Amino acid sequence: MNFEQLNQSGWAKTYLLVDSDSQIAAIVDPVYDFMNEYLALIEARNLTLHYAIATHTHADHISACFSLRERTGCEYVMWKDTACMNVSKYLQEGDTLMLGSTPLKIHHVPGHTNDHVLIETPTHLLTGDFLFTGQGGVGRDDLPSGRLLSHWESLKKLELLDGEILVCTGHDPPGTVMQTLDWNRANNPVLKMTSFEQFETWQIKVTAGLGSVSKIKTALPANLFAEIPDVIPWMV
Repeated sequence: MNFEQLNQSGWAKTYLLVDSDSQIAAIVDPVYDFMNEYLALIEARNLTLHYAIATHTHADHISACFSLRERTGCEYVMWKDTACMNVSKYLQEGDTLMLGSTPLKIHHVPGHTNDHVLIETPTHLLTGDFLFTGQGGVGRDDLPSGRLLSHWESLKKLELLDGEILVCTGHDPPGTVMQTLDWNRANNPVLKMTSFEQFETWQIKVTAGLGSVSKIKTALPANLFAEIPDVIPWMV
């Protein structure tokens, strides 16, 4: 499997997964701002896009998943209980999507949102906003459908995964080097916590320093209703 992070600017990460033999592709957490770049790349490499997957309902950018489905006919994939409309393929716990001969295993990890999933490939773990790199900890739980206790309980699912798998997050500062799960077990403060009280205190402190999500009033409705607004303020 070929694996690549596509976005050349910003903190949001989008991953392209390609089965080496068949040239069948999946794109995970695509950002609408870069839609034309994704389409050009798919055409230039003669890829067949089977899946556009959202790890969760995004509040900080507009997803390109539903637009990619319209343009390419691929499946728009999300967790079965998501509130997002126009999803064409719903995921359940333990599902495995086949990308050619490459398995993509699904783990439901509510917390940051109630529809959040991890995507486990044989070599990479795509964590969305559920887990960040090292000191980044985890995503905030104070946005719509976020739940602190659910996030804490979902972290237990990481205990069952191979420590050598490479954690690839949905957000991190530009230039961040992605690390293995074992590295994160040793360097991510959240993964070293032993009680929900510790986690709650950490989340409250970190979230207080983050402030509001500037794009939420445009991005969240767009993602829920699968509609691109006539005016996207940050793209004008």
